[in-house]
Amino acid sequence: MNRYTSLLLLGVLPLNSACSRKSESVALPAPTAFGAAIVESSGGKQMAQTGGLLPQPLVVQVNDEQGAGVAGALVGFSAVPGVIFDPASALTDSSGQVSTNVSLGGMAGRYQVTVTTLDKSHKTVELKVEEIALGYQQTLGRRLNDQYCDRCHNAESTVERVSNYDNLEIKPHPFTEGDTLNKMSDADLTAIITYGGPALNKSSLMPAWGNTLSKANIQALISYIRAVSDPPSRSSGPIYANLHGESHLHTLASPGVTTP
Repeated sequence: MNRYTSLLLLGVLPLNSACSRKSESVALPAPTAFGAAIVESSGGKQMAQTGGLLPQPLVVQVNDEQGAGVAGALVGFSAVPGVIFDPASALTDSSGQVSTNVSLGGMAGRYQVTVTTLDKSHKTVELKVEEIALGYQQTLGRRLNDQYCDRCHNAESTVERVSNYDNLEIKPHPFTEGDTLNKMSDADLTAIITYGGPALNKSSLMPAWGNTLSKANIQALISYIRAVSDPPSRSSGPIYANLHGESHLHTLASPGVTTP
């Protein structure tokens, strides 16, 4: 199988400037091996402002039938127009991994990235990964979360922030915990943020922020919570997916219903 045929089967060709700014000038690699599966190593469900570069590369691994990494397998990355991959295709390294830097599109919502490779019979093997683009209001909410909320609602510590999560007798829900937070209405979230946990018969360890945050700030924070919930809430925004080489828009208006 020649290089052109391999890339055509992967969906990387025809060349599309929306997928990679560098595709037309970089020599495309030829595969030297083939795998049986693709798995995500890291970089899924990241967040960036609309049109922005994700903070970490998306890293995937091609495995053989026994689950061992395959070196030299060709991997292609694709999404709706407006999403940029650098590179849009590459060969896996000695550990079977390949990475790409991803810049999201200009609309807020979830972007579905399709990662493809070929197996030994030259059939396409596929992996779907979602990344999140935050609009202006959601980006403001993220900043407020970083400033006021993350220290207690996020169990992970960073260089800039030491988590207080483990010190709390009653553990706060992470904002990504959609199974719990999706059941709460915007009015419920507004009440608990404004007046504290007792407003909804919750823990008094949740303080009231009504004297610190404006109504607009509270709405921005709720918008951010909806955007990052996992599983997604109905108000988390659209999902932009590339199906059969065409751009499609899916909404979460109703479970199980998609709108092209």
